[in-house]
Amino acid sequence: MRTYPLFLVHLEQARCVVVGGGRVAARKVRALRKAGARVTIIAPQLSDPLRELTAAADVEVLERAYRHGDLEGAFLVIAATDDPAINERVWEEAQGRGLLVNVVDDPDHCNFIAPSVVRRGPLTLAISTSGECPALSRRIRKQLESEFGPVYGDYVALLGELRHDAVDALPLAERRVFWQEIFESDVLSLLASGDREAARRLARAILQRHVSGGA
Repeated sequence: MRTYPLFLVHLEQARCVVVGGGRVAARKVRALRKAGARVTIIAPQLSDPLRELTAAADVEVLERAYRHGDLEGAFLVIAATDDPAINERVWEEAQGRGLLVNVVDDPDHCNFIAPSVVRRGPLTLAISTSGECPALSRRIRKQLESEFGPVYGDYVALLGELRHDAVDALPLAERRVFWQEIFESDVLSLLASGDREAARRLARAILQRHVSGGA
């Protein structure tokens, strides 16, 4: 299966529908909420994990069976029921409306695949086997969680601060040299030790040296 990876943004203004009330649906709702999406859940019964999630999150719940027409105004749809007939109906309506749709564990009824994800602040690492072996995606995700710890959230945030100043102050060729020096410096290790101010001072000092032409 060929794929075109992308990241969806501004989901705060998009209606995302999850059909299903079990643990898988809960996992999908949790991921959508982390992305800021407006979520609607459609299911005659909600599992305990999903009910707990809806109690703590701002989501719309239609506690009944899915009906044709429920996808009106949606942007993205996930079918996560254990009934193939319902999933097929959701797929057909979504296709008819030209929506993004994923039927869980059924790659032939998907026009997008949700990857395994590692989030570290602004940093998002996504892994997919194109539907061939989701278990491998999960295994790789665990490896990346170990390699890229929570400190990378602070690291990317700091690099984002530097990027704006570097773009304004340095030509492209010099920016490449600057970034190489930042990556090879102790900025990340200082952040990992908990000394954020020292990391910021070092990063700023490196930038200033390049701006002054003293690299």
